[in-house]
Amino acid sequence: MAGKVFFSVSMSLDGYIAPGSAGELMGRQWMELQRWIFPQRFFRENLKLGGGGEEGRDNDIVRETFERTGASVMGKRMFDAGERMWPEEAPFHTPVFVVTHERREPWERPGGTVFHFVGDGVGTALDQARAAAGDRDVRIAGGAATILQYLNAGLVDEFSIALSPVLFGAGIRLFEGVDADRVALERTGAEPTERVTHLTYTVRER
Repeated sequence: MAGKVFFSVSMSLDGYIAPGSAGELMGRQWMELQRWIFPQRFFRENLKLGGGGEEGRDNDIVRETFERTGASVMGKRMFDAGERMWPEEAPFHTPVFVVTHERREPWERPGGTVFHFVGDGVGTALDQARAAAGDRDVRIAGGAATILQYLNAGLVDEFSIALSPVLFGAGIRLFEGVDADRVALERTGAEPTERVTHLTYTVRER
């Protein structure tokens, strides 16, 4: 049985998931947005950041998101930023399908991550990711433009947002350009923790 297609992101209270410039990634605002995840034990172990870390519901959600993911899809902008910042053992440990016009051979990293570069559009990338994931889920990793393409195409089954108590004022909005006449949501979960509020939605067409 095929798994679900989902995305999971951190978002500011005013609707942004990233700064406007790739050069501002790892800057003050982005670090504040992601502050909830860095202390989590599973996150620290997965990125080889050292021992220790927090346990609790935030940590459980990070681990559960990782464990349900059999393959990921991302856009070229996210890949370009991550290629500079991810450790040699990239944190996915599954196949990753990059939607891009660039022709490039698969890039294998230690620990099981293999990046495949797909030039035939979001549909082909998703088909390949589903085949690779088997009965596990496919995560649309980002960025916002790629998530939006899948959402507007009716290809996302559900998503979760870690709503962080920070304001950006400007940057990249998650839902900028969403086809609101087509996409309808049903909230299926709301879990406030000390650091963020985790919101989960099922997606259906109107």
